[in-house]
Amino acid sequence: MDSYDILVVGAGIAGCAIAHALATASRPSPLRIAVLERSLDEPDRIVGELMQPGGVLALKKLGLESVLDNIDAAVTEGYCVYDAGKAVKIPYPGGHTGRAFHHGRLIMNLRAAAGRAPGVDLIEGTVTDLLDDGSSARRVIGVCASLKGQERKKSFFASLVIIADGCYSNFRTSVMGANFKPTTKSHFIGVVLRDAVLPIPNHGTVCLIKGSGPVLLYRISQNDTRILIDVKHPVPPNLEEHILSNVVPQLPSCTQPSVKIALGRDRLRRMPNSWLASTPQGRSSSRPGVILIGDSWNMRHPLTGGGMTVALNDIVALRPLLASVSDLSDWSQIQRALDQWFPDRKPLASTVNILSVALYDLFGADAPELEVLRTGCFKYFELGGECVNGPVSVLSALAPSPALLTYHFFAVAFYSIWVMFTHPNPVPGRPDEKPRLAVPRIDQYPFLLFKSVRVFYTACVVFGPLLWAEMFVNTGPSRMGLLMAVLTAIALSALLLF
Repeated sequence: MDSYDILVVGAGIAGCAIAHALATASRPSPLRIAVLERSLDEPDRIVGELMQPGGVLALKKLGLESVLDNIDAAVTEGYCVYDAGKAVKIPYPGGHTGRAFHHGRLIMNLRAAAGRAPGVDLIEGTVTDLLDDGSSARRVIGVCASLKGQERKKSFFASLVIIADGCYSNFRTSVMGANFKPTTKSHFIGVVLRDAVLPIPNHGTVCLIKGSGPVLLYRISQNDTRILIDVKHPVPPNLEEHILSNVVPQLPSCTQPSVKIALGRDRLRRMPNSWLASTPQGRSSSRPGVILIGDSWNMRHPLTGGGMTVALNDIVALRPLLASVSDLSDWSQIQRALDQWFPDRKPLASTVNILSVALYDLFGADAPELEVLRTGCFKYFELGGECVNGPVSVLSALAPSPALLTYHFFAVAFYSIWVMFTHPNPVPGRPDEKPRLAVPRIDQYPFLLFKSVRVFYTACVVFGPLLWAEMFVNTGPSRMGLLMAVLTAIALSALLLF
């Protein structure tokens, strides 16, 4: 039997970071921490490869900035949105930069950093069960694990167990209840391109694909570029043929050759694009003695690359709160820390989470109203200035503000309606005719006015439930009323502006 102060299940991004953070935190007495991981070999996955500037800053706050060294990480200076042959540049503000890399290389650096921290043991073994004290509350007091090279299972005990086993968590429902499950909206199909040419160097590229979901490209090393192709349900039976026929022709011409080569050379890999709103922990909604962090507890669509950024900033907020707990076996002290942590993390986490799904709904547009919003969003970026700086500040987690996100989202909605009335639109003609564009005539205004109502309603339907799930659920009536007032004021401001 081995006893520790803290057990961490999972040696990924969140698990290694929380172990290092707590081991190096200022406390009256040092902690003994064990990190259990199924395999300590370098992982080979297509997740966790793009870190926003807000995540890079979080690494620095945790004293882990060196993990980005010596892994051939690529500097990311912003984004490029590509639609029907046009590209708009969206640079990060203030000279900030992100990083993109091979996931496994970063993990190995993080594990090495965690292993060097005082009092931390890295243990290779598969956690199979959570151990409880047998009381009615079923307080978790440890885990049972199958260690590599040993036939018999071994029990580990601790005052606090932290679950950080990722999006496929085996213990999520055991801790939070059977209904605490993610919703999968689509899948990303991934492959690595060799020596690919992107429209704008050192910028992640988001390609808007008609009839399909968006495509994301970003350099992860000097010679490697990741491409992620969104595929909705049901997944086409022949993925390669679907991509070659429907997706590749809509990509930038400079990138198409490397995509075709990669499709013929490498295995296509798939990852789910899931959403899981966070729920307060430490009270009746979860079991005592254990907490969840990272993707095991809260997920967002990976289109905006915000997963690692949210997890690392969660740990930045949680570290001083847990470090101030004098007795980790006193669950009431842990509860108070978690009660403070949940609202402290909300501005950044909710901003990134809401944006990720809302942006995917716009960029993966199917309905005509969403198509209007998608076109308006692209043209909104073309305006430049604050119409670029504001949204990218939110996306990069440099401006963790749900109010700023709400303002720009509804500004896009109203600008989309303005574009629909004032910009040239395709005019239907014979199939053999070349499509032509024309500004709407006055006699078309009544129909466009009706469509405008539907577009604004669609924007509210897309944004409202996300805002409710992230900001209003589990908040008191007074706070909800204040947030509703802010939302209304911002929407009216956008209306008056446009």
